[in-house]
Amino acid sequence: MPASSEKTVEKTGQKTGEKTAPPLPEPLRVPVADSHTHLDMQSGTVEEALAKAASVGVTTVVQVGCDLKGSRWAAETAARYDAVHATVALHPNEAPRIVHGDPGGTSQPPGAGGGWSRQGARVPGGDTALEEALAEIDRLAGLPHVKGVGETGLDYFRTGPVGKAAQELSFRAHIEIAKRHGKALVIHDRDAHADVLRVLKEEGAPERTVFHCYSGDAEMAELCARAGYFMSFAGTVTFKNAQNLRDALAVAPLELVLVETDAPFLTPAPYRGRPNAPYLIPVTVRAMAAVRGIDEDALSSALAANTARAFGY
Repeated sequence: MPASSEKTVEKTGQKTGEKTAPPLPEPLRVPVADSHTHLDMQSGTVEEALAKAASVGVTTVVQVGCDLKGSRWAAETAARYDAVHATVALHPNEAPRIVHGDPGGTSQPPGAGGGWSRQGARVPGGDTALEEALAEIDRLAGLPHVKGVGETGLDYFRTGPVGKAAQELSFRAHIEIAKRHGKALVIHDRDAHADVLRVLKEEGAPERTVFHCYSGDAEMAELCARAGYFMSFAGTVTFKNAQNLRDALAVAPLELVLVETDAPFLTPAPYRGRPNAPYLIPVTVRAMAAVRGIDEDALSSALAANTARAFGY
């Protein structure tokens, strides 16, 4: 989930200035998975979202938690629907909110970090509150329908000096949780490439590590490939100003490439600015196939196999 102003919904089923949904794309011939989505932040029901996605060949989704409420919901939803797998975590911008408090709205204490929070105003809880929240993530990570720990990582776009310590502490704790439970680690990395790679090296990355909404360049993609990290590409790879992402996709080993929506955010071109959803995965898959210069079906087969391997389902 990006800490940006591209949000189109406030919480499940409640629209906030939502624009018209894009049309259904031509179905994929080979089914794929959306490796990262937020169904709880999209309008409509889970059943509607899954049916719409399946109608265009997106038969599996990974529902990602960003806070305690969302992580519990992800685990419960994955237990209810065969097409849904869950990940659980405290988003990098959630950790500073827990420690330093949150006045509500779109801001945090000066220097602690920012971004949107559905939790509302909160008083500072300090390190004790963060430890308690991480203990709940640890409990959820042990559930059979939870296939990953994330999204976690570092976000320097919203977080200032005051919040960085809490972010890194939380990130390190999530790495340990993922390794202990044998689950995939899902990374949120925004304007923090060097430090994310440093912490992964210092802690020792889990066997399966996924860079969600990959945002690095081709050089970083080569570093990730050498480490065996999966790189998940979102609708951003279709943006005109994102040649660095297309360059990275071109050099990433096919067996380490995933696709995602990060819905309801990051809608692919030509629908940028309109609400995203798992059913739009075919738009991004076709753009990725063009970048790689390979057949759409071949790419879809690889993406499906890679996602299953990354999340162990």
